[in-house]
Amino acid sequence: MAAPVSPQTFRTPEGLLAVQPLKRRRCAACRRGPLSLLVLEEGVPRCLDCADLGHLVFLPRGDTALTRRAREESGLSVVVIRFNRRRGRYERQGVLVEAAGLARAERRCLADAEVRRRRRVRDAQRRAEQDVRFAEAFAAEIRRLFPGCPAERAREIAAHASVRGSGRVGRSAAGRALSEGAVISAVVASVRHVDTPYDGLLMSGVPRHEARRRISAAVEGVLRGWQGEGTEAVG
Repeated sequence: MAAPVSPQTFRTPEGLLAVQPLKRRRCAACRRGPLSLLVLEEGVPRCLDCADLGHLVFLPRGDTALTRRAREESGLSVVVIRFNRRRGRYERQGVLVEAAGLARAERRCLADAEVRRRRRVRDAQRRAEQDVRFAEAFAAEIRRLFPGCPAERAREIAAHASVRGSGRVGRSAAGRALSEGAVISAVVASVRHVDTPYDGLLMSGVPRHEARRRISAAVEGVLRGWQGEGTEAVG
């Protein structure tokens, strides 16, 4: 929400305001109710018809471009809010706009939908290319630190650790910087799950820290083999 809103006034800096009431309310003028939408005039609830807003249509929030254009195309628009009890504040739910204005806005959005689709495709391709380059760099760093690690295994570790949005070590700030600690952590995690009975221990009910203790020697053995003789083992 860009700024706090309150139903205590019929207007906001953005214009008119309507409320989706949580309680059953009736119009003070025509007595119709319960109202799904109302406006407050001098603290008194009125239905949209009595407030001369009954000709407007509701556009729910969610499509920012359509909302912006609908308000541009509509001579009259109303911000719709509802009180969120959990957060203790009023929040925008959408807008009321003229039907003709909404139709024009929808046509404008359809006109550039293909442009936006092509942009999304280009962005996805760019991200995919970046991900490939990053995974290759991550695998190269694994091979530098662990020259005995098979190339295919290094690629597998790098691909797993660097999945976008995964929250894994490769996507952390340290991982993106190819820090030695992050790379080693990714390798250790792979060895733990692939080359030791660690997963089986967890499935049999062994606590995680105890399971790690039991397989630590096996992990260190694999890492020593990949690092070469005389290199300090990584736990």
